[in-house]
Amino acid sequence: MRLFQGHLYENLRMGLDTLWQHKLRSVLTILGVVIGTMTVIVIAAFVSGIDARVSKEIESFGTNSVYIYRFDPGFNFNPTAEERMRKPISYEDTLAIETECPSVAYAAAFMSPVDFFGGSFTERVNVRYRDIEMTNSAVQGASPSYFKMGVTNISEGRYFSDEENARHASVLVIGRDVANTLFPFTNAIDKDVTINGRSYRVVGVLAERDVFLVGAEDPNNENKAVYMPYLTLRKLYPDVNDNFVMAQARPGQMQQAVEEVRELLRRRRKVAYGAKDNFGISTSEQILSQFGAITGGVFALMVAISSVGLLIGGIGVMNIMLVSVTERTREIGVRKAMGASRRDIVVQFLIEAATLTGLGGLVGIAFGCGIALLIQIIMPTYIPLWAPVVGFVVSVGLGLTFGLWPAWKAARLNPIEALRYE
Repeated sequence: MRLFQGHLYENLRMGLDTLWQHKLRSVLTILGVVIGTMTVIVIAAFVSGIDARVSKEIESFGTNSVYIYRFDPGFNFNPTAEERMRKPISYEDTLAIETECPSVAYAAAFMSPVDFFGGSFTERVNVRYRDIEMTNSAVQGASPSYFKMGVTNISEGRYFSDEENARHASVLVIGRDVANTLFPFTNAIDKDVTINGRSYRVVGVLAERDVFLVGAEDPNNENKAVYMPYLTLRKLYPDVNDNFVMAQARPGQMQQAVEEVRELLRRRRKVAYGAKDNFGISTSEQILSQFGAITGGVFALMVAISSVGLLIGGIGVMNIMLVSVTERTREIGVRKAMGASRRDIVVQFLIEAATLTGLGGLVGIAFGCGIALLIQIIMPTYIPLWAPVVGFVVSVGLGLTFGLWPAWKAARLNPIEALRYE
């Protein structure tokens, strides 16, 4: 055992000495390995950071949440023609879900004259307080049940009630950005704002919510939301009939809630037996799974691209090791003449190749972590523990794989011919 350890140490020392004697050549050889490993670390940090942030944001709306819409909810960027022809989910459907589905605790309907799929440049409804006007708020009606789900936090005032919804009260709950814009120097509670020439009293201000999936100017940004009672908005905009519904399942009854909602809506919307649903139902878990499939595909694609750099690095290592075998033919002959076995020669060259790519992997990991930390200034990044471990193991494995042929070629040299080599 000690003899083996001694040989291993001697082979390692000789390999490092050779790399040190050819510093520039070694650096150029591992450049591909550095770039490939660095890319893997950065991509892993970027994807992991986004996954963690998206999971946190979606879960902030409740892990027991069920989303119902005429389109399939989630990351549905291109609704089909059939989806566009579907009739909207109605307010009466929402009431039926809340009262007739035993596994559903609450169901809330949302309606807005704002196109929530239109992005940052969609037309908004202006909100005014005295001489201050906000043009990028997102006015919408919401059932009071939404505020009973525990997915929002109030920082000032209160939520509006079922009684205020029933009598079409002119009251509002506004997001933090709206309060900061309209009331920069005063408290917003009990102030009257104007929407479409009508006066509404602010009764509550929501706590600021971290947002990532939507931009600062996107209408889905709840910090820019202006909530009024659902029936108040329906009276104000009688031609708007497109509803989004959010339901909350009772603890431990998510699957039952989804099935109850599906059965109820199929019956109310007269969907034939065996026909496809003409509405969409999704849960937080399904949306996370859908997003994970998207980021997983992106990660796989980027890793495939970065593997080109690793492949180039491996070919460079093989090339430089073949050159090294040629340059050190006489040295190999001397070692074999003094009793070195084929295994000793193979181990020496494999250690040299693995050390070369391993150093490249460490440099790539260091640069990758540094870049990930810089990206963190503008976007969420998180370096999972497996990323540097895999990066180092792959880089060392690259050296062993591409160094095997040069090592075997060196080990097969005839010692007499090697000693004669000039």
